[in-house]
Amino acid sequence: MSKNTSSTMDLGMSLKEFEAELERLESAFENMPPELELTVRDPELDLEGYVVVFNTLASLGGPLGRCGKGGTRISKSVELSEVVMLARSMTLKNAAAGLPLGGAKSAIKADPNEPDFERKYRRFVSLVKPILVENGGIFGGFGFDIGASPKHAIWACDELQSKRCFTGKPLNMGGTDYDKEGIAGLGVAIAAKTAVEFSGKSLSEVTAAVQGLGAMGAAVVRYFTEFGGTVTFIADPLIGGTYHFPEGLPTEIRERIVGFDLPTAKRLITEGGFKKLSLDEVLYQKVDVLFPCAFQNVINADNVDRIVSKFVIEAANNPCSEEARTRLFEKKITLVPDFIANSGGIMAAYVEMISTISPEENVITRKNVTDSKTLTENKIAANVKNLLELAKSLDIAPARVGRFIALTNILNRR
Repeated sequence: MSKNTSSTMDLGMSLKEFEAELERLESAFENMPPELELTVRDPELDLEGYVVVFNTLASLGGPLGRCGKGGTRISKSVELSEVVMLARSMTLKNAAAGLPLGGAKSAIKADPNEPDFERKYRRFVSLVKPILVENGGIFGGFGFDIGASPKHAIWACDELQSKRCFTGKPLNMGGTDYDKEGIAGLGVAIAAKTAVEFSGKSLSEVTAAVQGLGAMGAAVVRYFTEFGGTVTFIADPLIGGTYHFPEGLPTEIRERIVGFDLPTAKRLITEGGFKKLSLDEVLYQKVDVLFPCAFQNVINADNVDRIVSKFVIEAANNPCSEEARTRLFEKKITLVPDFIANSGGIMAAYVEMISTISPEENVITRKNVTDSKTLTENKIAANVKNLLELAKSLDIAPARVGRFIALTNILNRR
């Protein structure tokens, strides 16, 4: 967390002062235009792409200078207005994470499965080359988002003859292997551990339900159980619903989930005769910690009163509506918002961006993996603790505090 936020918290502000300051920050951010909106086209290839750097104030004084970072979306339906919205969200997320990094997003209006997509992708990255940070611009480079594939990192780095232009790379390209290592899920598990310990309990005393067993959910299962927690409910369409494990996940089933082998996990679950519930029932179980790891808006005004867990740790993007977040607070359920809990991905990206070691050394030492995990664990633990301390002192919803922290880190660095 930035020193500006910490010093603000040390002031012991009143609720009235908090509300007034948050209103000022919200107004300033609402009226803030993007620093860069770029549309590139190549009529010959029927190519259209976008780069938006929304704001780089949080990066002032950092090792990258003025720089905004976010992933690269690929979709036939994406529009510039959507990319602006996503870059705006990344500005808040990166600032809430306490990184000296602004927010950005890029996108290609195309089908990633079309035969000539490689030509389009390579052309897109070449067209935006002048605005990359490594070339004196303010765009931090490309990364993974909807529609992305590991081969895109190879294309981009080959086309630009630079391994600094893309984050999320494998080890042999100087990356952190952050999907394989589950660094985003590590951050979510750390957020849960910190929140549970803040309440006075140990993780070994608590149970959890995990909704969604994709890359995020699998990593949450991995690290939450490694830290001593017990997963008693899991749910995913690929295993056919919600399943209950009263004594926790059996080792073999856990290993299959962590290894992304859901077909075998489903077979083992079926053979084990574990109790099956409908897919959405995972949300309503009497566990200590609920991890929504799948879709946005799964907890909303219609079902929020059915939530009975003591903690909700948002692993997916926007899994709770704003109304649901408010209602959870009223129900005295502790919520850690997504932009605080699931920032491990951008932390891994930041480590790649500032790394000075060669890809060859990275393969041998795994330094970038180690550094990204260390940063994620330390930063998210500190961020969650500060979030909950301020929320408790003022008796306000943690999600509002998180937004306050993000906006402070952006606007009070002028």
